[in-house]
Amino acid sequence: MLVVISPAKRLDWDATDRAGTEPAFQEDALRLVRTARNLTLGNLRDLMNLSDDLARLNRDRFRAFEAEPPTGATRPAAFAFAGDTYQGLEAPSLDDDEIAWAQDHLRILSGLYGVLRPLDAIQPYRLEMGSRLKTRRGANLYEYWRDSLSKALNAQAEALGTDLLVNCASQEYFGAVAPRALKLRVITPAFMEDRGDGKGPGMVSFFAKKARGAMARYVIQNRLNRAEDLLSFDTGGYAYQPEMSEPDRPVFLRPYPAA
Repeated sequence: MLVVISPAKRLDWDATDRAGTEPAFQEDALRLVRTARNLTLGNLRDLMNLSDDLARLNRDRFRAFEAEPPTGATRPAAFAFAGDTYQGLEAPSLDDDEIAWAQDHLRILSGLYGVLRPLDAIQPYRLEMGSRLKTRRGANLYEYWRDSLSKALNAQAEALGTDLLVNCASQEYFGAVAPRALKLRVITPAFMEDRGDGKGPGMVSFFAKKARGAMARYVIQNRLNRAEDLLSFDTGGYAYQPEMSEPDRPVFLRPYPAA
């Protein structure tokens, strides 16, 4: 079983003693950085809908990005992101054996780096997959990555001896995985809250993102390898709802106050 999650806009750059591995698409990241360096402050602001301060911060990050970064300039990917999904994943609390298993079974989709392993060393950046960054390969990052992400996921799944991928990424990021090139069965869990107001269950973005990270953690800690094993997920009070589910879209529900 292979699991994919999204990166986060926020970064956690606290010190860590985890060693970093080299990203598979490091050269592509460098090419995209060179492209981004040519953008003006206004271009960056409009590209990702940023404030002036955030645009300036990310301009400086692209300028500081190096092919061989100095000591202390990188963090392992799973420990560098600090968004809602990573609150659910809680990577710092995973033990060494769990991190080692995740290194083979967990992948982070990235607009800049393509596909990352949990321990891949990354430099500070922000480049969302939906960004319309023009390159020689096309008008946006979906066109840049094309079939590359699907092929990378296929190759890792083959190395693991599995044909199952659990999609815990956002649609913005998983949309970059070309269906025609992906040879795996994709299961996409859905997480909903029941407010008890008569309107029925609904998805709350913050809680759903956190639950997707928690599902990835559940797979890692329990070394899951079968689709049916996902249905026992109950972190945070969620419970599988067979009547609301489809074969490759299991739905998990909890009462809203449990949030």
